[in-house]
Amino acid sequence: MRRIALLTAILFSLSATAQHYYLFVGTYTSGKSKGIYVYDFNAASADVQPVSVAEAKNPSYLAIASGGNYLYSVNENSGQEGGVSAFSFDQKSGQLQLINEQKSGGEDPCFISVNRARTWAIVANYSGGNLSALPIKPDGSVGPVTELIQHTGAGVNKQRQEKAHVHSTFLTPDEHYVFTADLGTDKLTVYHFNPNVSRPLAAPRDSVVNVLPGSGPRHFAFHPTKNFVYVIEELTGTVDAFRYTGGRLTSLQRISAVPKDFTGEDGSADIHVSPDGKFLYATNRGDANSLVIYKIDAATGRLHIQGFQPVMGKHPRNFIIDPTGKFLLVANRDTDNIVIFTIDHQTGLLTATGKQIEVPNPVCLKLLKK
Repeated sequence: MRRIALLTAILFSLSATAQHYYLFVGTYTSGKSKGIYVYDFNAASADVQPVSVAEAKNPSYLAIASGGNYLYSVNENSGQEGGVSAFSFDQKSGQLQLINEQKSGGEDPCFISVNRARTWAIVANYSGGNLSALPIKPDGSVGPVTELIQHTGAGVNKQRQEKAHVHSTFLTPDEHYVFTADLGTDKLTVYHFNPNVSRPLAAPRDSVVNVLPGSGPRHFAFHPTKNFVYVIEELTGTVDAFRYTGGRLTSLQRISAVPKDFTGEDGSADIHVSPDGKFLYATNRGDANSLVIYKIDAATGRLHIQGFQPVMGKHPRNFIIDPTGKFLLVANRDTDNIVIFTIDHQTGLLTATGKQIEVPNPVCLKLLKK
């Protein structure tokens, strides 16, 4: 009987632990924020408990290295060359410790990705209009920029597209390519990625796709099982769907991210596919302050609007879906809150849980299994 009780307790403990994640929150520190906030997130109940805070200047976008022992952030320093910070992460205590910092190679770095081997950090410098590659050393520290690729040109929107604005640097799931979205020039550029050389992006561009002038492409979302990729366009509040083969993109569809009768200011931000590959979500800032929900046609990759969900805050930036596909968490920068929704697995529609996290100027969300 004691053995049965002990086994039950162990299984319960393992089950409970399996539901917990570390939630990392990158922020802007121009207000009350101190830097990167770490929480315990229970993916069974959506309960959240604070764990730690690591001080950093404008860590507006984060990347967790495979294995979970290192975290990397950009330091989005307005009006000057930005930085990249490397942190070690103690998975037992939940504490981040700064290892070192390097210059990012351009102004206002806004995105960072790290390859699975943890040998390279690839950074998008928004105001610099370029992307940079920084080597990662075995101890987790970042070295100086070894490659800097400058974009040139402008778009039709004279206020927002006066020059190149590289907004993201996404590694493809097979890590053979880096996809970049340039909000300023309305171009999606694909670079071959070779992690074994000192200039991992030095090979010629594999392809360049021009989206509709004035769109302002921002982020990509890859389907988990099929070769579909989706791009959120900030300036027009639209999503472009593509099929990709290697480094080549083939257009499938262009669809609005806001209701047909919407007349306010556009300002779309982030985009993600649900873990089961059935639904696509994107945030709308501006006057909408909502999430759009699409159903994905499994055969064609085309999108069909399922509905819209108010985010219960202002200026939703990054959001994240937990790996179980049960919850969606959205960061509302201007109302200092992260709102947690449940996801209906049949319809994709969202329901507010009534649970929120109060944190100053949240921008980026990342999860790590405990």
